[in-house]
Amino acid sequence: MSERRTGAQTATAVGLHRVVDPPGVLPQAARRLDPSPRIGPGEVRVRVERLNLDAASFRQLHDKHGGDPDAIRREVAGIIDERGKMHNPVTGSGGMLVGVVEEVGPESPLGLKPGDRVATLVSLTLTPLAITDGLAGWDGRSEQVPAQGHAILFARSIAAVLPDDMPVPLALSVMDVCGAPALTHRVVAARNAPTVAVLGAAGKSGSLSLAAARRAGAARTIGLVPTAEEHQRLEASGLADVVVRADARDPVAVAEAIGEPADVTVVCVDVPGCEHGAILATAPGGTVVFFSMATSFPAAALGAEGLAADVTMLVGNGYVPGHAEMALDLVRSVPQVRALFTARGHAD
Repeated sequence: MSERRTGAQTATAVGLHRVVDPPGVLPQAARRLDPSPRIGPGEVRVRVERLNLDAASFRQLHDKHGGDPDAIRREVAGIIDERGKMHNPVTGSGGMLVGVVEEVGPESPLGLKPGDRVATLVSLTLTPLAITDGLAGWDGRSEQVPAQGHAILFARSIAAVLPDDMPVPLALSVMDVCGAPALTHRVVAARNAPTVAVLGAAGKSGSLSLAAARRAGAARTIGLVPTAEEHQRLEASGLADVVVRADARDPVAVAEAIGEPADVTVVCVDVPGCEHGAILATAPGGTVVFFSMATSFPAAALGAEGLAADVTMLVGNGYVPGHAEMALDLVRSVPQVRALFTARGHAD
């Protein structure tokens, strides 16, 4: 089929028919989706095994409930039940999931078949989702959520069959942030950037971005972390040429810790308020990549204007062609990355 489509075909491909409220918006912007299990010709139904909440969403829920696992579990189950998707109303973010393909519509272009174990590479904020177990198998203490239920994928969704050479929790953690290293690699290679700084460098997306920057040809990488424990862990890994410590929410402290401004700065911090530090840490003519759901566009845009900062700012949208394959390859080929993932609790 050519790229030109009828309105009905386009609406179905992007899931407009699943929007309950308000009418006329795309699934991500909807307040509620229809997660009914009966699929259309271009849809795929997945039996859910595990959700992976994005870091910003889990942190907000954890802080709101003082770490009370039962309260966190009840709120996540309530959001899914109320909205027909996992869409945190505070952070606006969701996560992704792992499951087994149950049924494939005859017109689905995703290349999946029943029995495939897949990770969805689109946000839970736009994925129709129904949970049948009340999340009873989840202890409420981590981003990974064992669950029973089903999810619906559209023709314009993205999913990847899980690799058979690594545990499911590890593969899920990698695929959850696979857009970050792919975009970092693209930006660093395109700009031939000699110096790359990563804020939140000991985390999942941060460690992968450091490895991707080095693979793209960065001559010097700087990893910024908030605690002595993460400083020690990242320094021992050797993923960054220089490891510095500062609160990413303190712009002056970030700039002082980074020192000579970086050509590319990648923000992988899951708390709000890190925009201005990233801008100050970036050289004139450089690029800031915001890969965090806690990023505020007004804070970034107005902050750069107020600082008279001549920087290009990119918002990572989580999708770059080949992103899952690149991230998985980094975990396979760079032992330090896998070690950091394991140290964060996603054990092999």
